[in-house]
Amino acid sequence: MAERLVFIRQQPRQVLDWWSERSGSAEALAQHCPQALQRQADAAGQPLSAPPRPWWQRWRGNGEPEAGAPVDLLWANMVLHWSDEPDALLAAWHKTLEADGFLMFSCLGPDTLQELHAVYGQQGWGPPGRPFPDMHDIGDGLVRAGFADPVMDMEKLRLTWDSPRALLDELMTLGRNTHPQRHAGLRSRAWHAALQTRLEGLRGPDGRLGLTFEVIYGHAFRPPPRPAVARETSISLDEMRQMTRKARHGPS
Repeated sequence: MAERLVFIRQQPRQVLDWWSERSGSAEALAQHCPQALQRQADAAGQPLSAPPRPWWQRWRGNGEPEAGAPVDLLWANMVLHWSDEPDALLAAWHKTLEADGFLMFSCLGPDTLQELHAVYGQQGWGPPGRPFPDMHDIGDGLVRAGFADPVMDMEKLRLTWDSPRALLDELMTLGRNTHPQRHAGLRSRAWHAALQTRLEGLRGPDGRLGLTFEVIYGHAFRPPPRPAVARETSISLDEMRQMTRKARHGPS
């Protein structure tokens, strides 16, 4: 995502890193937006303790923004696919941005871990994880939330491991299986042994175990509010005659 910061034409003044504990983006944001005040939030958007500001920011007298103050760049790396209510999250992001503010985000797409889903499906083990959102559905959600000019793209990555144990250990760092149709009870040692045996079938020509990760990227603007337009407009008969006369003869 850091490579996409070049899309921003103006340097932001205030940056909010949404769920910064997971995004791992503090260094990249500080490097690409050195003049901006950096804010961090948890998964619910609640502000976290701000890190100490550089001496030159303190010298310039820039105060820390108050909690919940609008920002002109909202950064959400690998957050959206964990939300049970993505439309509500997009609406919260829209509310957090200033007019003409910029949203940048990434998340996992539906083809992520497709090989693992196939293994579970063949064995009747239930889904190994929650379904991830589709790129086109996210784009529609951005429009519903009030964003303008949404741009979406994606790439597929293949990550590899040398053993089933190493693969499973890293997958566990991504979080728990929250799918409502997941296996209800604890897994036995025999099941774990069977899983590792099945995972051996994922070895590619290079001899390593591989899984697909679909990564979706998106950015959009919060447009300025439009002036309210009355549902009905009334004009007098004289005004109508003047408009008709101008249309017929042209401007005087």
